[in-house]
Amino acid sequence: NMFYNERKYVNRREHMISNQILQNTIDGLKTITRIDMCVLDVDGKVLATTSPDASGYEESVSTFAKSPADSQVISGHQFFKVYDDNQLEYILLVMGGSDDVYIIGKLATFQIQNLMVAYKERFDKDNFIKNLLLDNLLLVDIYNRAKKLHIDSEAKRVVLLVETQTEKDNTALETVRTLFATRTRDFITAVDEKNIIIVKEVKQSETYKDIEQTAFVILDTLNTEAMSRVKVAFGTIISSLKDVSKSYKEAKMALDVGKIFYSDKNVVAYSNLGIGRLIYQLPIPLCKMFIREIFGDMSPDDFDEETLATINKFFENSLNVSETSRQLFIHRNTLVYRLDKIQKITGLDLRVFEDAITFNIALMVVKYMKYMENIDY
Repeated sequence: NMFYNERKYVNRREHMISNQILQNTIDGLKTITRIDMCVLDVDGKVLATTSPDASGYEESVSTFAKSPADSQVISGHQFFKVYDDNQLEYILLVMGGSDDVYIIGKLATFQIQNLMVAYKERFDKDNFIKNLLLDNLLLVDIYNRAKKLHIDSEAKRVVLLVETQTEKDNTALETVRTLFATRTRDFITAVDEKNIIIVKEVKQSETYKDIEQTAFVILDTLNTEAMSRVKVAFGTIISSLKDVSKSYKEAKMALDVGKIFYSDKNVVAYSNLGIGRLIYQLPIPLCKMFIREIFGDMSPDDFDEETLATINKFFENSLNVSETSRQLFIHRNTLVYRLDKIQKITGLDLRVFEDAITFNIALMVVKYMKYMENIDY
């Protein structure tokens, strides 16, 4: 329980509104009212101000903070207390002592208190979504908390995962938040240093094609605005809040599978992973046995670059000798000679469909084994 309270406290502090937001708020109020203001902490330290002359109030603030009054005139200026859940959070100083200044001060206090509530609510939702993604909640908690936070528990949703190149890429996170700013029923969050998570509500008419389109928009926006090279993956569409973590796990798997087998793709869908999905779930000893069975002591990886390029181009062109030789700018006989050489070494004739499948899967298995070795390392 103590650990929970500590965590709650840390989170609350972390998500308190920033000084920059306080500054923007009082700047806006000054523009409207032409009255200078200053926000101080309970020790009299200035957090935001519209007036360069905002120092030397430590003693006045300290005395006022301890007094029972919620507002007070000291040395011709109005002081107000700003509470957060009955806890004194800020002192607002408004320059001047007239009735108008008093009303402006009350409005400013009201505005800052509302901002704190809004930020806390955003954090509560963010906290809920994070726990939902990480499978930290019981079914009963999910529905109770969703109800309290006014989150529809039966809407269709999908999880998109954006992997950025650099850790703690706040620019990328803010860019994604801006991109989804008008979509109040979508949630943007992060549970680790490198991935941005979008829990997106899906309309009845939307398909995986539409979600892919959204993924490309995110990709293009981040590449241009945040100057960040990213990959985007997404899970399957789910129709209940409790399955959000399922779509998240699928998106994570799609990201991995995409990196191993489809490294040229920047957008990967879980529902479209093909053979890669099967290989990704094979135990490594089984993979080693398969490679040994087909190739003996050698590996399909032992071939030189030219041979591998030839094989890949041959597969790309559906085992068509004429088309492959044309695209590689080599004589048809040269290609036949290369294929014969591969057959001599491996016993596999790539012109035969079954042998071609075996070789292609073997190439993918080797890619997977290499990836897993690096991860384990």
